[in-house]
Amino acid sequence: MLGFGISSIVVLLLALSVHESAHAWTADRLGDPTARNLGRVSLNPLAHADVFGTFLIPLFLVLANSPVVFGWAKPVPVDLRQLRNPRRDHMLVAGAGPASNLIMAGGLFVILMVLKVSSPAGELLVNQAARDVAGGYGWMGILASMAYNGILINLILAIFNMIPVSPLDGAAVLSGLLPEWLARPLDSIQSFGFIILIGLLYFGIPNYVFIPVVNAVTDLLTI
Repeated sequence: MLGFGISSIVVLLLALSVHESAHAWTADRLGDPTARNLGRVSLNPLAHADVFGTFLIPLFLVLANSPVVFGWAKPVPVDLRQLRNPRRDHMLVAGAGPASNLIMAGGLFVILMVLKVSSPAGELLVNQAARDVAGGYGWMGILASMAYNGILINLILAIFNMIPVSPLDGAAVLSGLLPEWLARPLDSIQSFGFIILIGLLYFGIPNYVFIPVVNAVTDLLTI
């Protein structure tokens, strides 16, 4: 379990860095250099770290033997006035973070599937990594476990951030997709977004999405 926790934290740091860097890079490409000027177009976790969300919460989850290690980074600042098309571009900047996590998850899944079908040993290794018992396979086992954890963490980050409640990315994405007459009332309730989000977490609503996704990935890898 300790190996699972350590590899999960390493993968989480990379996933958070990619997520926030994608926001910053997209904003810069669309006319707002604010985040780039602050050094946020970077895969260095320290550039995005929030002491509580990036380090303390993941460490607590590892020590508590949580099956999922989760966390967050500092939000990337975006100056809507500098975006060339504020309504559309804000949606694109917000969606870039979850999209980057989905791309990472997809790439890692392809790597594990190629490894799985390449040889009987590869199949055994991937099956064991998906069950968190690949520790006896040396560095290949460690990499396979990290890839599996990376798939789950990136999927969870993408799904969680697409919840259409502020301050999550999904709020800006949904607002940008809706016609203005529908987006306005949605935006008006986002000042209560944090309270709504706490309520969703308290009642475990996101688990109804997370758990089926985790089970589906595990099933696909262990067929």
